[in-house]
Parts: sequence; C-alpha cells; structure tokens
Amino acid sequence: MRSSARAVRQKAQKIKLLLLDVDGVLTDGGIYIDNRGVESKRFDVRDGQGIVLLQRFGIEVGFITSRSSKIVSQRAKELGVRIVRQGVHDKLQIYEDIKRSSRLQDGQIAYIGDDIVDMPILAKVGLAVSVRDCWPGVKKLVSYVTRVAAGHGAVREVADLLLRSQKHLQNTI
Repeated sequence: MRSSARAVRQKAQKIKLLLLDVDGVLTDGGIYIDNRGVESKRFDVRDGQGIVLLQRFGIEVGFITSRSSKIVSQRAKELGVRIVRQGVHDKLQIYEDIKRSSRLQDGQIAYIGDDIVDMPILAKVGLAVSVRDCWPGVKKLVSYVTRVAAGHGAVREVADLLLRSQKHLQNTI
C-alpha cells in the first residue's frame, strides 16, 4: 500500500504522536542474554536524537512492546518518553487507550512496526511505517518503508521525515 512521497508528506504534516514498537524497530531485534541471564539490547544514538528532536517540537513519542524489560524503561526515561506500555498482549487495545487519553484522532498518529502483532495498529493510524527489514507481510499495510534497518537509524529517518514535513527540521540546523 506504499503511498507516493507527496501523500506521505501530507500524512506526516498531521502527526502529533509517534508510537513505536521496540524490538525490531528501536533495536535490531536481537535479544542478548548472558550466562547469568542478564538481558541487554542495542539502541542507536541517532534514533534517540530523533526522539528528542520530535519532543522538542511538540510531537510526542511512545513505546508499545509485547515484551517487558527494565532496559526499555531506562531508555524511555533517558529520552523523556512518558508513554511506555510493556508486556502488551493486545497492542490495538493499548493503542486505543493511548489515543483516547491523548485526545487524538487516528490521522494524527504515526506508528512504526515490524511484525504481525503490529498490523492491527498499522491498519488504523494516519501514517503507517515499517522498517526495511520487517516481516514481508507488514509492507503491504504501510505508507512508508525506511531505507535503513531496524536499530540502525530507522526511527531517526522517520523523525526527520516528520520534522521536515512539518517545517521543523530547518529550525534545528
């Protein structure tokens, strides 16, 4: 369902909230567990900078993830992300709760997902995005596929798209 560049920019102009899956979007999808059972994840600094810039210009950011991890809570705190929903079994229900509490419409929300569990949200939001290395079926639902892979600046790419479409990017330079 990929849209033209112009259609994507028009959708991006309306976005007030960017919601993100975590594993396979903010990370490369790898889960590292050492021999003591300690889990770690790799986050891209450019993605973090993109999130900070979005918030600076009034676009809120939130995380919705099926897994629960202290690392995600820590990263959200570092970036000032207040909407964090972990251990989610029904992502669409959580999306509806966030939408209701934020008083936004679907057209004002963007979502970046990478797998089957993200598809119900991707089918509803104003700007549906997948990462380049997502599960292939997801690409059929989205308006935009990132040029870079998950965990390697994909979120920053979308942040720049939103900021550029809303004429904020030039204000940061």
